[in-house]
Amino acid sequence: MNKVFNNAKEALHDIRDGNVLMLGGFGLCGIPENCIAALVEKAVRDITCISNNAGVDDFGIGLLLVKKQVRKMIASYVGENAEFERQLLSGEMEVELVPQGTLASRCMASGYGFPAIFTPAGVGTEVAEGKEIRNFNGKEYLLEMAFDSDFALVKAWKGDTMGNLIYKETARNFNPLMAMAGKITIAEVEELVPAGSLNPNEIHTPGIYVHRIFKGTNYEKRIEQRTVRKAGA
Repeated sequence: MNKVFNNAKEALHDIRDGNVLMLGGFGLCGIPENCIAALVEKAVRDITCISNNAGVDDFGIGLLLVKKQVRKMIASYVGENAEFERQLLSGEMEVELVPQGTLASRCMASGYGFPAIFTPAGVGTEVAEGKEIRNFNGKEYLLEMAFDSDFALVKAWKGDTMGNLIYKETARNFNPLMAMAGKITIAEVEELVPAGSLNPNEIHTPGIYVHRIFKGTNYEKRIEQRTVRKAGA
């Protein structure tokens, strides 16, 4: 099976209006920049995005929001995106805010083939409204369903032609969990090498989870909030 595509446009050829998409990254760290740009160019609409947050207004998922391509956003928090906040408060976009650990666990459950998880996070809050609560050993837990996504779009530092992936430092974040969870997982990498070139002990995502892979280009790698030490500190 040939998993290698020439670019994001080719790899995302069958994404359609109304699809549910997982997008790896944390803010602007480790996001699939090329895939997002291809989605903007493709002009798909009414998509559901599952991601930690929507980053900023003029970059990353924010580009999809500005174009009104997102019908529903499932995320941990609004983040630094003013357009996300505006569409949430105006009711233009449906938003499901999920505790960050629950978001990660629902991705993991999907990847492992579990239909659902029980978590104490959200019990007694608005998050629990309309959901099953069960008591285990005297403590209440909330039933949360595993995610059901059509595609997972992830970004890795290095990958091989079989789809094995290595992430770099903090940019790993949600990418490995989402790579496991997508019905079709599309990975963009900064460096694409022949199969067998990677040290098996360093692989974070085995190629069995990855259906398509391509070498990305022109990465900006913006920093959402630059924090530096004072001189001499």
